[in-house]
Amino acid sequence: PGVRGGHLRICSRMDVDGDGNEPLTVEPSKDARQTARGKENFAPGGAGGAGSGALGASVPSSAVAQGSDGGEAAAGDDAADGAAPVETAATKTTAAAPGRGASHKKQKNAGRGGRAAAAAAAAAARASEKEEKKKEKEREKAEEKAAADALIEKLEHTYTTEEGETQTVMLPLDVGMRLMCSWRDGKWYQAKIIERRKPSTGQSSADYEYYVHYEQFNRRLDNWVQLADMKLETLGTDDGGNEKEAGGRTRGQKRKAEDADHDPEHAEFDPHQLREHEEYTKVRNILSIELGKYEMETWYFSPFPAEYNDCEKLYFCEFTLNFFRNRNQLIRHLRKNEMLHPPGDEIYRNGRVSMFEVDGRREKIFCQNLCYLAKLFLDHKTLYYDVDLFLFYVLCECDERGCHIVGYFSKERRSEEGYNLACILTLPSYQRKGYGKFLISFSYELSKKENKVGTPERPLSDLGQVSYRSYWTRVILNVLKEYKGSVSIKELSEMTAIKTDDIISVLNYLQLIQYQKGQHVICAVPKLIDKYLAEAGSEGVRVDPEKLYWTPPNQP
Repeated sequence: PGVRGGHLRICSRMDVDGDGNEPLTVEPSKDARQTARGKENFAPGGAGGAGSGALGASVPSSAVAQGSDGGEAAAGDDAADGAAPVETAATKTTAAAPGRGASHKKQKNAGRGGRAAAAAAAAAARASEKEEKKKEKEREKAEEKAAADALIEKLEHTYTTEEGETQTVMLPLDVGMRLMCSWRDGKWYQAKIIERRKPSTGQSSADYEYYVHYEQFNRRLDNWVQLADMKLETLGTDDGGNEKEAGGRTRGQKRKAEDADHDPEHAEFDPHQLREHEEYTKVRNILSIELGKYEMETWYFSPFPAEYNDCEKLYFCEFTLNFFRNRNQLIRHLRKNEMLHPPGDEIYRNGRVSMFEVDGRREKIFCQNLCYLAKLFLDHKTLYYDVDLFLFYVLCECDERGCHIVGYFSKERRSEEGYNLACILTLPSYQRKGYGKFLISFSYELSKKENKVGTPERPLSDLGQVSYRSYWTRVILNVLKEYKGSVSIKELSEMTAIKTDDIISVLNYLQLIQYQKGQHVICAVPKLIDKYLAEAGSEGVRVDPEKLYWTPPNQP
């Protein structure tokens, strides 16, 4: 009695009171002792506590036999034998247990709260320290740049304007200056200096090259120019074709500022993140690539490994997408390579056009290299090295030499938002051949196989927006043209696998939908439908659903 969580173990017999009897001495097992030490008041009531506390001493068998009153019986037996009552450890524990248990519980809760507060304070301190280190690093970087700029020898350069006047300017020009620059078409455009560099062969400040952004064009047309490509007399001036408004800005500059505040391609960035993104990616690190028989100029920055920072041209294997610094390395790789198509399963073949499904979990290196390649031509793409959650569908042109990559799109293995496409790219050497429309159409054919409606992941790039609007227009208007009778937007969505929001968006863009009596009503006459179909252009390379052999990954 009084022992819980363990077993009694019989110890040696001994005559402690000289009456010839050998009372049993009981001792709890190791498990019971540990339980007793871990929880002082584990028995309800004083009697249970007394019995439990008596485990630490030798108790006569008569006391053990008393059951729940064992503690009091033990004291009474000692008094009857003429001995003074003994206050055992059991009675002390019993009396003190209730108060001590409550106090211990409060102390324990207080300790937990204190530890949580201390942990939160430590986390805040670490975050503050991390932020301070980041700011300190930025300050050091700015100081290093300022020190490097201070060491640059300024040179006074004299030039003659178109009017025959002689003027001077200090070289090299500073980052942030605006002036007129020549573009590849031979015309002059307003440009802003983004970065400058001194060529390895140049020795003078007049030999600097400048990376400029043409303010009327997309960032993909930014380029390195030399002093001869600039009109130095236009330094610090705006394009004369724009009228100035209040505040000193031209209308063009005001429009660009408003567009920057509502940039649909970077809608997921807040202003601070957008500034960091533009600062980090402002200069293209790779200027051109060679892929198969094509050489392509790149459009944007891509975060290749650090060892490729000083390499302006990369050589890609068109089958494995491994990239190299020079052509000799690529040739050695091609001699060893035996794979003449992308890894993965070929799920579509129609003539020379083929589609491969590549699992990012199984072919991680190939998919990461594909993301590196795609980032060279996509500004809004965020590069993630964890490609396990995505499936990649690679479009190829096939001939006797193998399957040559044309473009691709990716999609999440499981998308809670119902996205059927995450990223899409047609390489510049294959654009304007209808392959972009083919990739979009193919993504919707997969959605039909899954018995779902789909939509592309936002934000869309400028070229992506144009391609999708053209596809939606052509598909929806063809259904309206051939359908007899009335049709609802929900029925259009079920027939085309296009999300209802996208259908309403394109119909609003074409001004073919009206909101009447609480519902959207499509109002289109045949002549208007034919007009918009002609403006949407051809359907490009057509997808033949009968040539698609594919089972959704989440189905048996």
